[in-house]
Amino acid sequence: MNLSGDFLITLLQFIIVLGLLVFFHEFGHYIIARIFHIEIEEFGFGFPPRMVKLFTLAGTDFTLNWIPFGAFVRPKGENDPNVPGGLASAPPLVRLGVLLGGPAMNLIIGVIVFSFVFMRVGAPEPTIVEVVQVNENTPASQAGFQEGDVITQVNGQKIDSTTSLHAAIQDSLGKEITVVYSRQGQTMETRLTPRTNPPEGQGPIGIVLGNPFKPITMGQAIATAGATVVNQANQLLLLPVRLIQGEANPGESRVVGPKGMFDIYTEARRMDSEAATSPAQQPAVNVLWFVGIISIALGITNLLPIPALDGGRILFVLPELILRRRVPAQYENLIHLVGFAALLLLMGYVTIQDFANPILMP
Repeated sequence: MNLSGDFLITLLQFIIVLGLLVFFHEFGHYIIARIFHIEIEEFGFGFPPRMVKLFTLAGTDFTLNWIPFGAFVRPKGENDPNVPGGLASAPPLVRLGVLLGGPAMNLIIGVIVFSFVFMRVGAPEPTIVEVVQVNENTPASQAGFQEGDVITQVNGQKIDSTTSLHAAIQDSLGKEITVVYSRQGQTMETRLTPRTNPPEGQGPIGIVLGNPFKPITMGQAIATAGATVVNQANQLLLLPVRLIQGEANPGESRVVGPKGMFDIYTEARRMDSEAATSPAQQPAVNVLWFVGIISIALGITNLLPIPALDGGRILFVLPELILRRRVPAQYENLIHLVGFAALLLLMGYVTIQDFANPILMP
């Protein structure tokens, strides 16, 4: 790999961006814990080993650590219910609030970032499906599609969202379809056959879809951002179901690690650099969108009922709320320890895949 100056700058920016998202996640845990008077022994910038203690505030040591990636909080009595004033000895509703604080902060960051994006570029018209890009040597390019075309019908079925277009194409893989579209106000028609096994990153017909944008007010931007966060969270949660039902391409729905995210960030930064040469384009939009998506993914992923994650810990709080009986701490800690080890192994496998089979951007 060529360690050029631009590569090093991009890498540093990526580390800072991802680190900030993890920092805000941990800050969400920290602020809720302090509200409920749970003592926080350490708030670390980066991960251990410790480099230096910066200062102490309200009984919390703020430290700088050697691994420059994210942050962590260490509540008093995190795993020991016998420690008074600690997290594990707090009432179940308090523990639930602290555990939800991190993911909630990531979702809030997502709303803030998307609001800023929509204020700059406007809001998408969700009922208008526009061709953003046409890949070469694909059914779409051979059928004559161009950027800016608006798809209105497939086999007589009205297309009023990217989801409806995707479903219509998936229902006709390997079969010729009739597509009606609009180009500069003129209605046109073409035929093409969606591929059953398209190259990775292209899709069955080889186009990138989007929605045209319209200017909006700040209030509308915040409302649109909130709806976008809900939609993205819904897409993440329903992804396994869509994969099982064959509605999503496994190659386009793969899990990525830090290296895969860096590849996506690099492409987003490159697209923003190209867009900056045109006065009609708003700079940094793709990078900001990436930040919003990753923040939402971080929040939702941590809510999954997986041991060692916030969702896994929440899973052990729920029986106490419902049955008024607590799972013994030694069993809970053992399960989280095993879950953490499994997560490390999974992350190692995903990282190897990121290098062996790099993610392809359309």
